[in-house]
Amino acid sequence: MKFDIVFAGVGGQGAVSLANVIAASALTEGLFIKQSEVHGMSQRGGAVQATLRLSDSEVASPLVSRGGAELLISMEPLEALRYLSLLSPEARIVSAMAPFKNIPNYPELENVHARLRSLSGPRGPVAILIDAEKIAREAAGTARAANVVLVGAASRFLPIRAATLEQSIAKFFARKGEAVVENNLKALRAGREAAGQ
Repeated sequence: MKFDIVFAGVGGQGAVSLANVIAASALTEGLFIKQSEVHGMSQRGGAVQATLRLSDSEVASPLVSRGGAELLISMEPLEALRYLSLLSPEARIVSAMAPFKNIPNYPELENVHARLRSLSGPRGPVAILIDAEKIAREAAGTARAANVVLVGAASRFLPIRAATLEQSIAKFFARKGEAVVENNLKALRAGREAAGQ
């Protein structure tokens, strides 16, 4: 088994944190991992991309080859379009709907959403667009949990059990207190439900 994931977003959205949560979950389940991060401008608002390779045998390189990724998790819809060349024909995309307009000529949001929705593969539509901020506010009381909502939505495609993801979320946020842990678990479950699980 091999499963490659690309995480996309802009600085401050938590793309690297998401990769860390899923990596910890994979290790808990006995999988091998390799992880890499590419920070654009290394500041809030700069492009950020991370890759995570999961396998049931040793992984030689952290780099995802062109056309090799099974999943793209994007905190921002335009950033999802940037990495389409890394996806396999059977890949899935889970993306937040809300834009992070860090460039003056950001395209019309409706066009970005339409482009993502138009993508199809052998199993039908490729992209799931999630109103992650709204779901996070409703489930966890804060839009800051939007990235955890995306992990929940992506969990239907991951080769990791939902219970293991919940354990990793609990450990990841433990130092912030029980209320923060519980809110993020609510966000995770709401994201899973929003994606049809």
